[in-house]
Amino acid sequence: MPMDAKEIERLIKDRFPGAEVAIKDLAGDGDHYAAHVVAKEFAGKTRVQQHKMVYEALQGRMGGVLHALALTTAAPKD
Repeated sequence: MPMDAKEIERLIKDRFPGAEVAIKDLAGDGDHYAAHVVAKEFAGKTRVQQHKMVYEALQGRMGGVLHALALTTAAPKD
């Protein structure tokens, strides 16, 4: 069963309250998404660490229910 974009956004926002999250369905199949996440929790972290934090927020759904996620992350600019 495909994963809904709103569910992806909810999981990310649950982990990163106040984050800016934009989700785009890349193929219209509910299985291939792009996500842009800006969160204060990313400050001082490498891109790899930031992406790992987002994958952890998805609670094991990455690679299973969610097949592909093109991810960009950033800390807010003050």
